[in-house]
Amino acid sequence: MAGNEETRLRAIIDTAVDGIVLIDSKGLIQVFNPACEALFGYTAEDVIGKNVRMLMPSPYREEHDQYLANFLTTGNAKIIGIGREVTAQRKDGTTFPIDLSVGEAQDDSEPVFVGIIHDLTERDRIERAVREGASRLQAVIDTAVDGIVLIDSKGIIQVFNPACETLFGYLAEDVIGRNVRMLMPSPYREEHDQYLANYLTTGDAKIIGVGREVTAQRKDGSTFPIDLSVGEARQDGASVFVGIIHDLTERKRTEEQLVQAQKMEAVGQLSGGVAHDFNNLLTSIIGNSEMLADKLKARPDLSAIAEQIIAAGERAGALTQRLLAFGRRQTLKPVEIDFRDLLSGFQNLMVRTIRENIHLKTTLADGLWTIYADIAQLESALLNLSINAQDAMPEGGALVFSASNLSLDSNYQSLHPEVVPGDYVVISVTDSGTGMSQETLASAFEPFYTTKDVGMGSGLGLSMVYGFVKQSRGHITIYSEIGLGTTIRMYLPALPNASPMPRTKSEDPPEMARGTEAVLVVEDYAFGRTFAAESLRDLGYGVTVAVDAREALALLVQGLDIDLVFTDIVMPRGVNGWELAERARRIRPGIKFLFTSGYAVEMLSDRKWIGKSDNFLSKPYRKSDLAHEIRATLDKADRVRESTN
Repeated sequence: MAGNEETRLRAIIDTAVDGIVLIDSKGLIQVFNPACEALFGYTAEDVIGKNVRMLMPSPYREEHDQYLANFLTTGNAKIIGIGREVTAQRKDGTTFPIDLSVGEAQDDSEPVFVGIIHDLTERDRIERAVREGASRLQAVIDTAVDGIVLIDSKGIIQVFNPACETLFGYLAEDVIGRNVRMLMPSPYREEHDQYLANYLTTGDAKIIGVGREVTAQRKDGSTFPIDLSVGEARQDGASVFVGIIHDLTERKRTEEQLVQAQKMEAVGQLSGGVAHDFNNLLTSIIGNSEMLADKLKARPDLSAIAEQIIAAGERAGALTQRLLAFGRRQTLKPVEIDFRDLLSGFQNLMVRTIRENIHLKTTLADGLWTIYADIAQLESALLNLSINAQDAMPEGGALVFSASNLSLDSNYQSLHPEVVPGDYVVISVTDSGTGMSQETLASAFEPFYTTKDVGMGSGLGLSMVYGFVKQSRGHITIYSEIGLGTTIRMYLPALPNASPMPRTKSEDPPEMARGTEAVLVVEDYAFGRTFAAESLRDLGYGVTVAVDAREALALLVQGLDIDLVFTDIVMPRGVNGWELAERARRIRPGIKFLFTSGYAVEMLSDRKWIGKSDNFLSKPYRKSDLAHEIRATLDKADRVRESTN
């Protein structure tokens, strides 16, 4: 019977998948099964009778005998009876991870120890592969240009990559664990959970597996168009959904610009054709009427009728010129124009044209360059803009004409591809009227779009100005807000040799003022903020930026050490530049301010947003203008202190 037991035991040892090794109380190997031979590369004959430490790398090898003796003396076990993960060493010197379970037994009253050895090499390889795969996947998620969001079957956000943070304005910790509907505007927000539940119940998918264009909502409440592709996967037996989010804002803007350009081109071609044919008819009407009037001199009553026909024909001719101006097909007669002289004469006309409750003001920069444009069309454009401004101020207000020099470079062209870099005279017409809504702004240059009563020529005013400026190879912009008024700027080309300050060939441009003081730039328009900050850094100043007044105030409360605040006046989030200055001076008495705005300084003064003693820099400005005003503001404050000491 004992022989049968020994046979069965030997069969178990020899066929075991895991290694089995038996050692005596001195650590000498007594049994070394075939699985051990495969694991370690030794044969049983190589190891039986030798110390088991030969299967261990340093430092376990040197510690083993002492550990075994300590266990036999004190009973203090580290592995025996419990097991743990350790490192073993093969015959060729290589090491590998094993799970070692050791049990104690008695053989002729002497303790022996049985070790069960499970190779962990494959497990570690799989775990390493999983970790590396997860690391690669995380790298893809973190560096993806498009947003990636993962939600569970209840719509709870699990993953929110950096691109999503940029798109939505939330940090990952702000959204993980919350329902994805927070990223949606109404009515999608209210419909989402029901849609998800319906899909899981019926399999009816509207987006999953196909993708479509939808609207998303940022942290600040603004919405933007996205292309959303959603895929489904399984995780722990449940559905999870991965959304790939591509921002369509820029594409939509480009598409709208293309549609607008095509619309303007189509209507321009139509209006040009109509005007051409109409002018042929008017030539006949006016010419024959003149002949008739000449023959009817003896009949003053009939001659007067003919003169009325001629006058009507001339008015119709003026309308066709407006159509041609809109279509950019009239023959312009550009000449050199000194805008200062032109505006002087134009003001005399405007005094007799506009209502008495409209106050005319002018702000002209020194050293204005010479404009190269059609003088009659420029006067017509100014007249159209003035009449529009008057209509926007039914209860009266201020109408401001201003002009300055500006050089547009490739950076500006990157934002406005239709602009040709070069020197321009910027003519601004600003009113203190009701302002335009976003809807009106979007359609302001469209033909026949008007908020006035419909009549002959209605809706062509701004379209004609647009056509004249574009045909003159210029650029036109509108800046308007409800309740703040409107500023329209015409960028008209200056003569090629235009120069703000005449100088000889041997003279060098004056060096721009520099400094080392600390400046806080507060500007909500990203391009303007970057331009100001980079210009000031290039001039040697230390620069900190803030996107609005609230962020600027927070920086000051935190103890930001600055010498001057350069701030826009009209900003979002309810705190303008003037209010920023008032609050900042309570926090930091004596702090210096330089204000800037796209509105005329007179308009801001009327609203009490800037005082006569405040330093102000009109937009658009050049780097040299900024350098001069920053230095002047800093030095002015120093001179005031010196004079009071």
